[in-house]
Amino acid sequence: MRIALYQPDIAGNVGAILRTAACLGLGVDLIEPMGFAWSDKAVARSGMDYVAGVDIIRHADWDAFAGQVIGRIVLLTTKGAVRLHEATFRPDDVLLMGSEGAGVPDAVHDRADVRVVIPMRSGMRSLNISVSAGIVAAEALRQTGGWPE
Repeated sequence: MRIALYQPDIAGNVGAILRTAACLGLGVDLIEPMGFAWSDKAVARSGMDYVAGVDIIRHADWDAFAGQVIGRIVLLTTKGAVRLHEATFRPDDVLLMGSEGAGVPDAVHDRADVRVVIPMRSGMRSLNISVSAGIVAAEALRQTGGWPE
């Protein structure tokens, strides 16, 4: 299982997701362009020394990423069709999240094999992307028995 970030905007969120991925044993795909320089200190600060423990693959663009995906693409979206607690995950799923400011374009949304929404109280717009990544990754690992030893 992997986490994929589509054109992320905020280095601190990427760092927090990298830390979560390191702790849970998940790889991370970064789909460029990103809204910050990869060497940005905020990534290192948020990811701390955990970044070295993550299998990170950077992709030049969406087409480069989509061309190498083996499992299903599970898009986390506020426009999701399946509520998280009703979703079924597989060990080879790629959990895809859009950029903090714009989400994903329609073509990427349409390419997803599964679209998942995290239920929230009425009137709330969205959770922080790093929080969402942790919530969905935890449920996916629970279902697939993929928790690290």
